[in-house]
Amino acid sequence: MAKTERIRAAVRFATRAHEGQLRKTGEPYIVHPLATQKILEEWNMDEDTQIAGLLHDVVEDTGYTLEEIEGEFGKDVAFLVNGVTKLGKARQNMRDLGEYLPATSDNLLKLLIATGQDIRVLIIKLADRLHNLRTLSALPPAKQQKIARESLEVFGPLADRLQMGRVRVEIEETSFKYLDLKRYEFLKDLTAKRLEQADKKLKNAQEGVGAALKKEGLKYTNDGRVKSIYSLHKKLAKYNQDVDRIYDLIALRYIVEDVTTCYLVLGIIHALFSPMDGRFKDYIATPKQNGYQSLHTTVITPDKQVVEFQIRTKEMHDYAERGLAASFYYNEQKLTSAYARGQVDKLPMNLLWIKELQEATAKLSGGEKVDTRKLKLNMFADKIFVYTPKGDIIDLPKGSMPLDFAYRLHSEVGAKCTGAKVNGKLVNLNTRLMQGDIVEILTAKNTKPNPGWLTKAFSRHARSKIFSQLKKGS
Repeated sequence: MAKTERIRAAVRFATRAHEGQLRKTGEPYIVHPLATQKILEEWNMDEDTQIAGLLHDVVEDTGYTLEEIEGEFGKDVAFLVNGVTKLGKARQNMRDLGEYLPATSDNLLKLLIATGQDIRVLIIKLADRLHNLRTLSALPPAKQQKIARESLEVFGPLADRLQMGRVRVEIEETSFKYLDLKRYEFLKDLTAKRLEQADKKLKNAQEGVGAALKKEGLKYTNDGRVKSIYSLHKKLAKYNQDVDRIYDLIALRYIVEDVTTCYLVLGIIHALFSPMDGRFKDYIATPKQNGYQSLHTTVITPDKQVVEFQIRTKEMHDYAERGLAASFYYNEQKLTSAYARGQVDKLPMNLLWIKELQEATAKLSGGEKVDTRKLKLNMFADKIFVYTPKGDIIDLPKGSMPLDFAYRLHSEVGAKCTGAKVNGKLVNLNTRLMQGDIVEILTAKNTKPNPGWLTKAFSRHARSKIFSQLKKGS
């Protein structure tokens, strides 16, 4: 996409504004705004968003004012730049949102409310953060760890909620690499070996499906998807580090013309291979909470290879990869006019949560109270992130206790639990875990679950496992 005259003018403006400033890498500071704009361009964001990306640090870091930006590039650009500036301040001091917001682990929710008037502010911030992560090596180790952890715990979930899958993966992979390089390299090597072992069998499966689709005259494109390192890390924690139980490590993806063809392809795959029980997910009929749509099925091929297939349309694939940015690409005029008139109910169905966000923003701006517990954004506000003694990150529902953590690791770890240490200190099993706690589970071979444990577990997963084990032992 060629730069417009307005974008070229913004490049010149930003270059003048940041003249003489350097990044920690030693490069001229203008490299960062240019990279941010380039990322936004790759996401097919509109002209105003790209210009705001170029100017996002001008007000905070230079002598130029918001009024000067508005005079040069208009109200919309100034509004977006102001939003990014406010977002930075909100991250540093959440108190400016009022006393009505919880003070601990829902930073992401606060960021959303702080920028609820125009969600493009968050997209600019994600582009800004993405480039900072790509150049993180220039910072001292302590700063690397701080930025990587915030990126993993706040900006990764944010990208997921905006359904920007490709961005989420890059944020998670880069952050995880800085937080635990040894674990990252181990899982990267493990994945490479598994992929090498499965390569021939996967090609056989691809060729079989391709021949069947060609026979039916169906048009498609296909590629492979290898599970990201951080996603594998999280999933292994659920399965006691047994990689043989991870069936979606490698997936074959088929992109077709329409929804009807999605189901036709599914039928052909099931006719060729044996579907595994309980491994079919229809996210087209019932999309994920972030709007993700696709058909997922796991099968066993004649040569005993377990393969996950993902089937979706081109538009579904774009939403899965670029999420909200794709929404702006497909619905730019509709989205822009909806924002201008305040008619966010005209947004695509999977983005209607923005309306609730904007209503909360308006109430806060007017001095009204907002009970965040009633907001249905369900992103970071309902989760906590805790750690094993080895530094593995485990996410749990807010309100979880040690037994929830133990059963999240493995059902047998939960069943043998005799106690727990949190941050090195012995605690009762009914202790509520907090964001960032380091949790160690103590076990003994002869321990068994008892009915009282049901009052000491919060998550549905742990309670279900305890109930099942009690039933078997009765």
